Amino acid sequence: MKKITIPCYMILAAVLAVAMAGPAAASSSLVVAVDTPPRMMNPHGDDSDANLSYMANFFDGLLQRKGPDGKLVPALAVRWEHPDELSWKFYLRKGVRFHNGNPFTAADVKFSFERLSNPEVSEFINTGKMIERVDIIDDYTVVIRTKKPIPWFANNMHQVFIMDKESTESRDPGQVMVKPIGTGAYKLVEWVKGSYLRLTANEDYWEGAPAIKNIEVRPITEASTRFAALVSGQTELMTGVPVELFARIKTNPRLLVISRPARRSIFLALGNEKDKPWSDIRVRKAMYMAINEDEIIAKIMRGHATPAAQIPDPPTIGYNAGIKRLPYDPVTARKLMAEAGYADGFSITLAGPNDRYVQDEQIAEAIAKYLSKIGIKVKLDVKPKAIFFPEVVEGKLDFYLIGWFDGTFDMGRTYFKLAHTRDKEMGYGGFNGTRYSDPDIDRLLESTAQIIDPAKRAKVLQDLNKMAMVDKITWIPLHYQEDLYAVQKGKGIKFQPRPDRWMVYKEISK
Repeated sequence: MKKITIPCYMILAAVLAVAMAGPAAASSSLVVAVDTPPRMMNPHGDDSDANLSYMANFFDGLLQRKGPDGKLVPALAVRWEHPDELSWKFYLRKGVRFHNGNPFTAADVKFSFERLSNPEVSEFINTGKMIERVDIIDDYTVVIRTKKPIPWFANNMHQVFIMDKESTESRDPGQVMVKPIGTGAYKLVEWVKGSYLRLTANEDYWEGAPAIKNIEVRPITEASTRFAALVSGQTELMTGVPVELFARIKTNPRLLVISRPARRSIFLALGNEKDKPWSDIRVRKAMYMAINEDEIIAKIMRGHATPAAQIPDPPTIGYNAGIKRLPYDPVTARKLMAEAGYADGFSITLAGPNDRYVQDEQIAEAIAKYLSKIGIKVKLDVKPKAIFFPEVVEGKLDFYLIGWFDGTFDMGRTYFKLAHTRDKEMGYGGFNGTRYSDPDIDRLLESTAQIIDPAKRAKVLQDLNKMAMVDKITWIPLHYQEDLYAVQKGKGIKFQPRPDRWMVYKEISK
């Protein structure tokens, strides 16, 4: 498998090229076309990276991630300590105010973390249920005590956003869903669903007022329409450049494409219930070897992807460079099917979204064709993500296409969500949509919760990764996506893509 690296020098060159393509005169506004709209303004109500990207402009976490490598640095906490296995002590930043003028204190931190465990307002249930209590030492010091050791706890603090206790409790829940009151670099001026969001700079922001004073974000889900808005000059920056339009944008003298390898892997989740043909490791291996991933990348992804052999990407703790993809070999795949007693094949339904990942529906169609060549009759069930993801969460599927990257850069958290036997009480298996269950994986995964030492933790997680991807074929990996953006030349836009694909406007200038 080709190893993914983040070509910082290429990104920097692209940033400089954009900056030098036109006059460097400062501008007070920026219009951006994005591929996904926000679902809500409650920062705890949607833990998808798409919604968190919006929230990162209105709210701050105790920590934040910056730079092309996503380095974890202070935000609302100026520093933190880990005095024992169950305690995380945060020293809070003084002088910070929410958008409504209320001062930020430890009471807001306590309120925000206790809110995580309420399923009526939070999708961060797994994190919330791990917290035993939050102790306020003084107005600017808190200790968060967990029920058991959580090695990646601090790594998650950039996406647990802090809310204003007073205004959140006093307002109607419906207002909280549409009007964010955070400490972030921008304030929401207007949100017209399906049309645009208008943001204005928080001039009193603790990190300094952002360079661009007014942002208009236009969520345009249809790729050709998003492209037309950029070409016509209606927008200045575009996310989610479709691979089928890449060549046209690349040759347009008024536009510049900026790309970077994505952290997100695309893969197939497959159940293992004993009465199903695909519970047999020979069948799972056959399905894996029947898929021509190189052809998918060349023809469907137009070369804008990299083959994957596992779910985590190289920056993630637990990534195992020793894991290699199984070769594309339909002849061996058919032999394995016969050995397992399925020479005549079987039927299975492949579910997936048709509006979430790059070329997701086309990839699902290709998978169905490849599997048909070894006798597996695939019924496609692709649908809007708004319908698909609830089915994953409810564990209703046997076989589906999905994408993933871990915001904490820790594979242990990923595996608790995707591979652990579903346990609603413990918050395990929340995205284990096939009800996959393996006691060996559960045991090894649970043992990692006690490992704090980074080197030892990495080794055990690499072993777990090998067990899942090689010994069990828990999933069938496909590829890592590539993140593509386009900007208008001559605008002096200085933009550097983030590894999490969030659009954080305080990091952009003109």
